[in-house]
Amino acid sequence: MIEVEVHASLRAFLREQGQLSWPHHLTMARLVARALRLGRSALIQTGSTQGRYRLSYLAPALLWSGPVILVAPISTQQWLLRMEIPLMREWIGTDKPIQIGDSFPNPEFKGLLITSPTAWLCDRIFKKGGFPPGIPTLIDGADDLENWTRNQLKCSINPWDWDELMLASPQEADLIRDLRVRLTKAVFQHPPNPYNCYLIEETERNALQQLFERLDPNIKEQYGTLYSYEDKIYRSSDYSQEQYHYLPKSWQDFWHYSKKSDWLIWAGIARSQGQFSLYCEPIEVADSLSKIWSDQPVVLIGRALDLETSASVYRQRLGLGELTCLKFSPDRTSELIQLYLPDGIPMPNTPQFQEALTRQVRSLITLTTNSTSPVVILVGDVPLKAQLGAVLAAEFGSRVAVEKTELGERGILVCGWEFWHSHQELIPHPRLLIITTLPIPSLENPLVAGQVKYYKDRHLDWFRLYLLPTALNELQRAIAPVRASQGVIALLDNRVNHRSYGSQVLSALSPFARINYIDASWFESDG
Repeated sequence: MIEVEVHASLRAFLREQGQLSWPHHLTMARLVARALRLGRSALIQTGSTQGRYRLSYLAPALLWSGPVILVAPISTQQWLLRMEIPLMREWIGTDKPIQIGDSFPNPEFKGLLITSPTAWLCDRIFKKGGFPPGIPTLIDGADDLENWTRNQLKCSINPWDWDELMLASPQEADLIRDLRVRLTKAVFQHPPNPYNCYLIEETERNALQQLFERLDPNIKEQYGTLYSYEDKIYRSSDYSQEQYHYLPKSWQDFWHYSKKSDWLIWAGIARSQGQFSLYCEPIEVADSLSKIWSDQPVVLIGRALDLETSASVYRQRLGLGELTCLKFSPDRTSELIQLYLPDGIPMPNTPQFQEALTRQVRSLITLTTNSTSPVVILVGDVPLKAQLGAVLAAEFGSRVAVEKTELGERGILVCGWEFWHSHQELIPHPRLLIITTLPIPSLENPLVAGQVKYYKDRHLDWFRLYLLPTALNELQRAIAPVRASQGVIALLDNRVNHRSYGSQVLSALSPFARINYIDASWFESDG
């Protein structure tokens, strides 16, 4: 049985390499092997600070006699190909072929195919046939699966697409140009916001619809849905491709999806250039993904997908049915953090918060005078991020950098959550991470407000199903480098102490040693 073979081989390999820092390798490897043998889907939450779990799916993937598809980001692929696959392959002694590609090589291929999330999702969602059904598929990085899918489905109208449309329909060039001017005026009449975007209003939707109907009268609702030629799906059998009035693909896709009630239409604004782009993206991806899970057994692997082992909220958001779920907790011996959680700091939405926050940040930075590790300060509010960066730069000089990866000795990085998520692997592990406020998506962001409205309109719990899971996932990923250094997390958002969801925030941060005062001994051993 493959589970026994995988267990014995991986255990011997780990003993030989001395890689015992992650205690769950064998358990996870057996579950992946069982999923391959039985063709049953599974969901695994590793709880690991870094990618130390990857040997646990490589061993069964290489020992399995049949084909396996591994879906992973490019950075993960490069790490596996450079470091872990050569070691594991040599140890096992397998000649199983390994290829990288955007489609399955051929029907006889029995090896390991490594592909990107973009290629796999595009093929599965749009039924392109590049990956045969029934092949066991491992998805590494499932924390990002919802965003990957949303980005895959998102369509856009960029400034140059208007020129392409006028070339395709020269007889309507004046109409197209006039609408573009009117939309530009409407977009730039909105007051600036930190997110440089706003939702398209009903009058602007109607203007776009009138344009499409003018360009092709057959686009009206009674004739069915318009799809792009590339997907080889057409509006109705009553209309052949020859009868269809040509539109550039970007406009085809935008028109099709903009009619859906569960999609957001918004404008991204480049004020300095006087330009805007239109975007259309789904609020929920469950409907799109639910249709693909039965095509093949999948093993979804992520660090922190849900607070619950059953991952009920995560599965609901991704359209996943019942499957085997396993959740590992961070190791208390090697991944325990010190959690500084003071009480008495003003709430984030009060006028007193910024001054109190600045005092706390100063005190904490002063504590790290003898530390060589960087200090990272996470600020979700865009104006507050700039203000805090300026205040700290005036006091600590060139040590302070705002959203830059090049940090000097004893550097102090002030950044937003998105920047930290994208660049944390390029920065030395901090011994001190200061979280100014919880990463709960702001309702001041038009896109967040649009999603919340969608949930409210359907009488759904928008906080439990959307805002809180998003915040907890972001929080767990953000603190991962600090777990690796067993450093200090300073959480300065007093809502954790006084809101009902505070216990869930603390569960997401576990394991930790909690303290409500600044301890001068935290960094004595960091020289």
